[in-house]
Amino acid sequence: MSKQQLHPIMFAGTGSDVGKSIIAAGFCRIFKQDGYSPAPFKAQNMALNSYVTPEGLEIGRAQAVQAEAAGIPCHTDMNPLLLKPSSDHTSQIVLNGKPAGNSNAYDYFRKEGREELRRAVCQAYDRIAKRYNPIVLEGAGSLAEINLRESDLVNLPMAIHAGADVILVADIDRGGVFASVYGSIMLLNANERQHIKGILINKFRGDIRLFRPGVKMLEELCGLPVLGIIPYYTNIYIEEEDSLALQTKQAQAAGGKINIAVILLRHLSNFTDFNALERDPRVHLFYTNNTGEIEKADIILIPGSKSTLADLCELRRNGAAQAIIRAHSQGTTVMGICGGYQLMGQEISDPEHLEGQIEKLPGLGLLPVVTRIQKEKVTRQVKFRFRHAQGDCQGYEIHMGTTAPVNGTNQAPESHLNIISGESRTDGYFKDHTCMGTYIHGILDNPAVIDYLLKPFAGKTGKTTFDHRTFKEEQYDKLAQHIRNHVDLPQIYNILTNHD
Repeated sequence: MSKQQLHPIMFAGTGSDVGKSIIAAGFCRIFKQDGYSPAPFKAQNMALNSYVTPEGLEIGRAQAVQAEAAGIPCHTDMNPLLLKPSSDHTSQIVLNGKPAGNSNAYDYFRKEGREELRRAVCQAYDRIAKRYNPIVLEGAGSLAEINLRESDLVNLPMAIHAGADVILVADIDRGGVFASVYGSIMLLNANERQHIKGILINKFRGDIRLFRPGVKMLEELCGLPVLGIIPYYTNIYIEEEDSLALQTKQAQAAGGKINIAVILLRHLSNFTDFNALERDPRVHLFYTNNTGEIEKADIILIPGSKSTLADLCELRRNGAAQAIIRAHSQGTTVMGICGGYQLMGQEISDPEHLEGQIEKLPGLGLLPVVTRIQKEKVTRQVKFRFRHAQGDCQGYEIHMGTTAPVNGTNQAPESHLNIISGESRTDGYFKDHTCMGTYIHGILDNPAVIDYLLKPFAGKTGKTTFDHRTFKEEQYDKLAQHIRNHVDLPQIYNILTNHD
């Protein structure tokens, strides 16, 4: 017996970073648990963290996480428009999973050409809405950016196209919750306002009973129900959407654990590569570009970058490059992923100036490879065999450029880090167990790889292998239960089935 059709639901915010992405993920899991077939949707996302669909196309990582919470494969129709910042003013535009050029902010938000993008995101929504029930939409930033009203693709115009019930999410932890909620609603016109069906207060700290009079005030002021007050949590781990949170993960080396330093690049991308290690009980992982902290690490990981040559210049300027080289000469393991792999080589060239004005720079010189930045972006999911481990591992590639051994260098199979399963193709370079690089994102989600990386330091900890996939599933369930405990779910279901 099929479940009742629910209206689409959109979680829109009073501002950025109020928790929309996490709440949307939580409701994806709730609807799945309740027997529905939900799917996430965000018309436009701006993030350096991206993911590759099974078809080899690129979407925002947040929607991939939400799809995982919903228990379905991710698809470009869940995030048809992705903006990947390449500087403070310009972004690469990824449309339906493929690069569609670069644009500065002014040109992007001009009215000319917006209808073409609007048609594309609406068509993506229409396709996904035929396959899933309900669609859990996410807004972007504030839903009341009135200066961008005519060019907005992602907030109320999308909700109106979808016929979605909109829940306004506000972050009480940052303060000013009454003004942000009331102001957001009052800045909407009458047609927009009728689509807002309720309010969620997020990230509450303290005794909720003290806020009960505030709930009544908000409801009277806005003429809308407060559907829940969700407490701040510290014991549920869901991937963050952007790298702002990395600034809080800078800590010095700790005793009794394997210390892993992730180099804090200015244009760091796909930091989710390190989530499994961050949760592994054997590991103390921290982000840093401090030379002293780098040299105290047992393992140094160099992450991906959206602007590899610019980050290489910065590493040399702040001394981190020299610290990495010194640490490796003293026995520290160094591993590079994607842009980090490119940085470890002898040279990086950009003859077409795709990243900027720098045409060529020497790399860190840790691996005997050279990289050429190229216009065509490689995006694909891969299964691979890691070294001598049994069974296939999984990951994905997102990179612009090719990396090859320098002339005369060993190119035997043993010099590669990974063998791509089912294809006559190899990946990465393996110099020895202390020096290696790969293009595969998600490589550290595989227990065989993590165990190999940590094995030389087993004497520092007696803890066993960490199962990241099981851990993630547990976290989605914990998030769903946390939300269930603190929202009026029957009232939300009533809103999603009301035909008035």
